[in-house]
Amino acid sequence: MLTCILSVTVSPECVSKFNELKLGKNLKYIIFKLTDDYKQIVVEEASSDSDWENFQNKIMNATTIYKGKEGKSPRYAVYDFEYELEGGEGIRNKIVFISWSPDEGALVFPKMTYASSKEALKNALNGIAAEVQANRDDEIEYSTILNDVRKGKR
Repeated sequence: MLTCILSVTVSPECVSKFNELKLGKNLKYIIFKLTDDYKQIVVEEASSDSDWENFQNKIMNATTIYKGKEGKSPRYAVYDFEYELEGGEGIRNKIVFISWSPDEGALVFPKMTYASSKEALKNALNGIAAEVQANRDDEIEYSTILNDVRKGKR
């Protein structure tokens, strides 16, 4: 039996960008990815764009190449999710950690590596209020996440 243990590290920029999002409120989201050698989690993009569809498209259309094959790629992200409380009780913000790992079209090794290194990133980011694991397109829809965040489910 062959056992492969990957030691994935978190780039210091991941933590500094997250703190910038959390404390400065200048950023709306950060997308993280694994380097091409699958050894480090790095910031792929940090943006102040509040358009959910732009964010969603970037996550869902990410690709990777592994051993000469191209496929859809998992991604991690944090999103400063702003929503209005039901009954007009005000506006709330929650920083949501999103783990996107598409069921269809993704290569096995990248999916396994992202799954096994997720906790390293989550543990490095202090202040996450909710977590979303999305594997299908409908699980990363704004309305789906909003309903779960409001109910405190994810």
